[in-house]
Amino acid sequence: MNITKFIIGIGVVAVLAGCSSGKTVLPYFTDLPAEGSVEAGDYSLHIVPGDELLINVNAADPEAIEDYTVPYQHPRIRDFNTIRTNQQESIVLQRRRTNLTYQTYVVSKDGFINFPVLGQINVQGMTLTGLSDYLVEKISEKVVNPMVTVELVNFHVNVTGEVANPGVQLVNQERYSIMDAIAAAGDLTQFGERKNVLLIRESNGKREYHRLNLNSAEVLESPFYYLKQNDIIYVEPNTVKQANARNDQDRQYRLSMTSVIVSAASVIASLAIALFIK
Repeated sequence: MNITKFIIGIGVVAVLAGCSSGKTVLPYFTDLPAEGSVEAGDYSLHIVPGDELLINVNAADPEAIEDYTVPYQHPRIRDFNTIRTNQQESIVLQRRRTNLTYQTYVVSKDGFINFPVLGQINVQGMTLTGLSDYLVEKISEKVVNPMVTVELVNFHVNVTGEVANPGVQLVNQERYSIMDAIAAAGDLTQFGERKNVLLIRESNGKREYHRLNLNSAEVLESPFYYLKQNDIIYVEPNTVKQANARNDQDRQYRLSMTSVIVSAASVIASLAIALFIK
């Protein structure tokens, strides 16, 4: 009798432990102290092939920079704004609507852009600030005190999985973190597994993947806290959501099989009645 009770007790404990381990911890950064600080980290974007750059050259003497500007108003090549996503209009799109659009430069697969006067420039690996400084240095050889701004206008990330509003996010700022992306996606659902968020990133011709634990404060110091162009964030469903999905699939399967059996029985009954009548 005692052995039976012991076995039952072990079984209950195992079931409770299993239920407890399957629960999702909803808050972020649960181990974060009440006060403190961490290093902000580097959020600079490095230019990669396929980037679309908006380069604007200015100077006190507008005529002096005419050779470095392209008057043709080139429309944005890749615009991710749609009615469905209801995203904020890109800077380039806004300027096009107000007739202030400038030429954009798409970085070739080899990392080059073709810039007026200066010709082919290898920009791959440069930061936006680094390219701006480089152009200022080169243009200064013929123009007094030129000012150059460089913007990445097709910076976007994909957020998918267990978030309220999955989809493509067009980013209009260089500093953009994983928490910014999650907030823009409407936050994780209650079924989103926060301790195992997958980040996929293209780097040096490869697709790297990293797992981030949003329950832990360590993610604030992660080199992957700030996002790069073309990053993909996938929030997997927790065990509860997966179990519900399996139950739904089993239920649909049972209903389907029941329907098939009923239909087959109906056909057999109809044939039997027809034969009997004959």
